[in-house]
Amino acid sequence: MSGVSQSAPASSQPPPLRVVAAPRIERHGWRLFIFYSCALLLTGLVSMLFADLLWRKGWSASSTALLVLFVILFLFIAIGCMHGLYGFVLRMFGDDRCITRLKEYRGQSIAGISTAIVFPVYNEDVVRVCEGLRATYESLEKTGQLERFDFFILSDSTNPDKWIEEERYWYDLVHELDALGRIYYRRRLNNESRKSGNVRDFLNAWGRRYRYFLVCDADSVMRGNTLVDLVKLMETHPTVGLIQTVPATVNAESLFGRIQQFANRLYAPLFIAGLNYWALDLGNYWGHNAIIRTEPFMQFCDLPQLPGRKPFGGQILSHDFVEAALMLRENWEVWFAYDLEGSYEEAPQALIENAQRERRWCQGNLQHGLVLFAKGLRGVSRLHLILGICGYLAGPLWLAFLLTFNWICWFHKHTGLSDITVQAFTRYLSSFSGTAHALLIFIICMVAIMLPKALALIDLSYDSERRRAFGGLTRATIGVFYETIFSTLHAPLLMLWHTRFVVTNLLGVSTGWWPQKRAADGTTWTYAIRRHWGHTLIGLVWGGFMWWLGSSLFWWFTPVLAGMVLSIPLSVFTSRRSLGARARKLGLFLTPEEIAPPPELVTLRANMKVHEMTEDTSPRRPHAGLAEAVLDPYVNAIHVSLLREKQLNPVYAEQLAGMGVGSPKVRALGEKLLAAGPDKLTPAERLLIMADEHTMVWLYHEAWLRQSLAPWWKASIRGYSRLDES
Repeated sequence: MSGVSQSAPASSQPPPLRVVAAPRIERHGWRLFIFYSCALLLTGLVSMLFADLLWRKGWSASSTALLVLFVILFLFIAIGCMHGLYGFVLRMFGDDRCITRLKEYRGQSIAGISTAIVFPVYNEDVVRVCEGLRATYESLEKTGQLERFDFFILSDSTNPDKWIEEERYWYDLVHELDALGRIYYRRRLNNESRKSGNVRDFLNAWGRRYRYFLVCDADSVMRGNTLVDLVKLMETHPTVGLIQTVPATVNAESLFGRIQQFANRLYAPLFIAGLNYWALDLGNYWGHNAIIRTEPFMQFCDLPQLPGRKPFGGQILSHDFVEAALMLRENWEVWFAYDLEGSYEEAPQALIENAQRERRWCQGNLQHGLVLFAKGLRGVSRLHLILGICGYLAGPLWLAFLLTFNWICWFHKHTGLSDITVQAFTRYLSSFSGTAHALLIFIICMVAIMLPKALALIDLSYDSERRRAFGGLTRATIGVFYETIFSTLHAPLLMLWHTRFVVTNLLGVSTGWWPQKRAADGTTWTYAIRRHWGHTLIGLVWGGFMWWLGSSLFWWFTPVLAGMVLSIPLSVFTSRRSLGARARKLGLFLTPEEIAPPPELVTLRANMKVHEMTEDTSPRRPHAGLAEAVLDPYVNAIHVSLLREKQLNPVYAEQLAGMGVGSPKVRALGEKLLAAGPDKLTPAERLLIMADEHTMVWLYHEAWLRQSLAPWWKASIRGYSRLDES
C-alpha cells in the first residue's frame, strides 16, 4: 500500500506576484446610479398610486404602515424587474464584457501552471461525488491539459460508514482511472468552520503548491474545456482574483426539480446579464464552480468570528459572499463568467428538501447583517450582502403587509364605518372608482413580476439554436405558463417558511449542518402531512376569515390561500419522478442539457444508472462501515495507509496526539469494542478508534483470531463470509 498517497506533488512555479489595479470607480458609479435610479423611479411612481388609493379610503396609522411595507416590497420587485430588463437589452444589443468575447485569452498558454480542483464533502452520497469527479476528470483528460490539474476530495464526514465508503470509492476511482498522483483524498480530523474551514485547512497544507484552486460542490460537474478556459482567463487578467461561473441546474427527475431546472435555464441568463451590468469586475462568489487565485485568497480571505452567540454570532455560515467582499476590499477583481458554458450542478427534488436548504441559507444571509458594518468593504460588496439579506426578509415583510391589510379590513367592518371615497389627488385617476384604482395597481405589479419571463421568451425567439434547445418556442411558452402557476402556489409556502426561519433566528434558534438531500425519492403522504399540516390549517382559517370579511376580498386572496390549502398534495405530486417523466414525454420543461446532453452528463448518468442497477438495495446493518474497516483486509489496508500518511503531516500529527490517538486509552476502547460491540461506545469513541492506525491493525487481527467476541462481531463475520463466498 506504499503507493497510496494523499500528499500532493510540489509545484515548481513560485507563488504569483500580487498585481493590483485600481477599480474603475467612475464607470461603476454611473452604472449603479442608472440601474437603481430606474428601480427607485418605478417604485416611486407605483407607490404614489398606492398612497393615492389609501388616501381615497381614508388615512390612518395602519395606512402608513401598509404604505411603508408596500414601498419596500415593490422595490424588491422593481430591482428584479430591472435585472431582467437590463439583461434582455444587453443580450439583444451586446455587452462590453462578455467572457466569450474576450478572444485574447484563447491562445494563452498554461504550461507550468498548477490548479487544484477541490470537492468538499460532508456525509454526502459517495457514489454521486465520485462519479461527478470521474466525469470532470475524463472531460479534462480529453483537452490534453490534465497534467496541469490535481483533484482533491476534502472530507468533513462525521459518519463512520461514510468515511470508510469514501476511502473505498476513492481508491477504486484512482485504480480505474489510473490516476495515482492526480486524485487525492483527505479527511479532516475536525470540521470546525464547516465548508470554509475545510477549504482553509486544505490551503494551509497544500495551497501554496497551486496558483489557482477551483471549488466544486458535492454535485458539481464541469467541462474540461471550461476548466482550461478559466485558468487561461486568470492568466490573461492578472488583476482578477476570482471568476464565478453560473452553474446550470441539471439531472432533475421529479416534477418539482424539472420545473426549477427549466426556470433556472430559461430566466437566469437575463438576470445574470443584468446583474453583471452594474457589478462588472466587482461581482460575487456563490461558493462553488468558481476559480480562485490562491495567494490573495489565503492572504486576505480568512473569515473572522462574528461577535455574540449563535445564530448570528460565531462562525460565518454563508462564507462565499464575505470572501468575495474581502477579495474586493484588497482591489482584486471578481468576475461573473455568466456566458461561459460547461458548469453544472444539481438541486433538491422536492419542496420540503428545498426548504431545508433555504433554512441554512437564511441563517447564513442574516448573519451578513453584522458583516455589513465591517471596515473597508466596498459599497458594491455591501449591496451584494443587502440583496442576499432582503431575499429572506421579503417573506416576513409580505406576510406583515397581508396581515396589516386584513387588520384594516377587519377594523373597517368591526366599527361599521361606511365607505366615503374621496377624489384622488392624482388628477388622471379622478374618474377611476376605488376598485378600478386598486385593479390598476395590481396589474402594474403583475407586469413588473411577469415582464422578465416575457422578455426571456422574446430573447429565446431571436436565437434559433437556443430555441431548439428548449424544444421550440411553443413548448417553452407552455412551460412558462405552467411554471408561473406552480410559482404562484409555491410563493405563499416560501413566505411562511422564510417567516419561520427569520423569527426562529431572531429568537436565538440556530440551524444544524446536514448533508443536502438531492435524490428524487419522492415525498410520502405521511411526511407531507407532518411538514405541511400547519400551512394547510393557516390557509383554511385565513380563508374562512377572509370570507367572513367579504366574498370579494376572499377571491382577491385566492392565489395566496390556494398554495397553503393545497400544500400537501402539491408537495407530494411535484416530488414524483413519474410525473417528471410524463412532463418530459409531453415536451414540457425541456432544457438544453436534456435535448442535447453534453458528454460529461451522459457519462455521469450512465455510470449512475450502472450503480443503481448493481447496488445492493437491502438495508445495511448498523455500523457496517466500521465492520468493513476492521474485517475486510482490502479496506483495512487502505484505511490504515491513509492514517499513516496523515501522521507525516506535523499539524495533523499534533492534532491526533491531542485527541489521544496512540494512547493506552484507545487500546482499551478497542477491547471494549470487541467485547461489547459498537453500540456500547459513543460516536466520538468509535471515531477515535478509527483514527488510530495501530488500533485498527490490531483490531483486524483480533477480530479474526479471537474466540470470545460480542454477538455483533460474530454476526458481522458470518455476513462477511457469506458475501465473500458469493
